[in-house]
Amino acid sequence: MYLLLLIGLLSSTTLAQFFNFGNMFNQQHQQAEPQNMPSDSDWYQGQYEGARCDKYLCPHTLSCVHFPHHCPCAFPAVEDKVEFGEGSMVCASKGGYKTGEAARKIELARKGLL
Repeated sequence: MYLLLLIGLLSSTTLAQFFNFGNMFNQQHQQAEPQNMPSDSDWYQGQYEGARCDKYLCPHTLSCVHFPHHCPCAFPAVEDKVEFGEGSMVCASKGGYKTGEAARKIELARKGLL
């Protein structure tokens, strides 16, 4: 009787160890998969609030610059930066095949011609 109880106790302990060992691998596999960003702005707000800048913090790149119109575009390979006379700027998708095409279209839009 005691022998059966001892065998049952040892086998359940062994099974429990293997079960936990297997779960450990499953957990690691799940953590390795990339996670989607949340659909709210909490992450970005945390980054913005935690950024150190004693001048002007660019809201779209978190770059620290002297003036707002010095902010860089987030994706300069596909965006043109257009500075306005009021000390502001905008990044717009590069348009067309000519250099400065985005700036030209923005200026036409400002004049009401586009």
